[in-house]
Amino acid sequence: MDSHFLGLTAIVTLGYQLTFFIITALFRFDKVTDFAGGTNFIILAILTLVLKGSWHFRQVVLSLFVVIWGLRLGLFLLMRILQWGEDRRFDDKRDNLGKLAIFWILQAIWVWTVSLPVTVVNASDKQPSVQAQDIIGWIMWIIGILVEITADQQKLAFKNSPENRGKWCSVGLWKYSRHPNYFGEILLWWGVFLASTPVLEGAEWLVVFGPVFITLLLLFVSGIPLLEASGDKKFGNVAAYRSYKRKTSPLILLPPGLYGSLPQWFKTILLFEFPLYSRNLPQEELSWNRQNQQGSSRTDPKMS
Repeated sequence: MDSHFLGLTAIVTLGYQLTFFIITALFRFDKVTDFAGGTNFIILAILTLVLKGSWHFRQVVLSLFVVIWGLRLGLFLLMRILQWGEDRRFDDKRDNLGKLAIFWILQAIWVWTVSLPVTVVNASDKQPSVQAQDIIGWIMWIIGILVEITADQQKLAFKNSPENRGKWCSVGLWKYSRHPNYFGEILLWWGVFLASTPVLEGAEWLVVFGPVFITLLLLFVSGIPLLEASGDKKFGNVAAYRSYKRKTSPLILLPPGLYGSLPQWFKTILLFEFPLYSRNLPQEELSWNRQNQQGSSRTDPKMS
């Protein structure tokens, strides 16, 4: 029997994503993509919780966390795409069945992998009382989702304001991080993993690949690199934007004055300021970054 529900959740995920892939391919309707991803997490959490039937406090809490996160993100992204009218990620995929299929396969892998800590917790017979890891993990999740919700709402309000058309968002949390929503996302999933550790034994520790996967995905694949490239192409020749990039952390929330004064090697090694995030900047700006190991607002009088 599939004692950890790994096979069952894989089958359910593939079937669910396949259904939405068919809808998207047949009707060229890509507005339900993120909704399909978020709700898939909810289905897996509730399914494994109900099937196990032990209803331990840790299982209920983590499952509830996933339901709250999935409903909030899925509905937010659905309402946003309905408002915007189209999902530009699919501009090169709507007429290419192969690319479209690859996207939905990757989404299925994302759902199943990131759900692993909750899946294994819900399947486990070992349920010790609440421990320090649980509490710390729950706090991380709460902080993470609050940061993510706040950042999403701030950016949506910024983009919906006519006077901000053609500008990059640098208000609220976006003043302290270029991608605060991703910081919240990564933090909450590491919180879920930490809260799962009291029940993990042996090979079950491999569920750490869940938060590792979402971290690598956002840092190197479909998250920050794509948005940084888009921003650099739009605003790379604007001095104020280049100053914003030099003074603002790519992920972790930090005061601009502190971040801008740090040496480049420190930013790269400890704060995720990787060279690929600036490869679309004008060549003269890249040269400036190589020659100056410390960013400073004095280099851009327009920002003073």
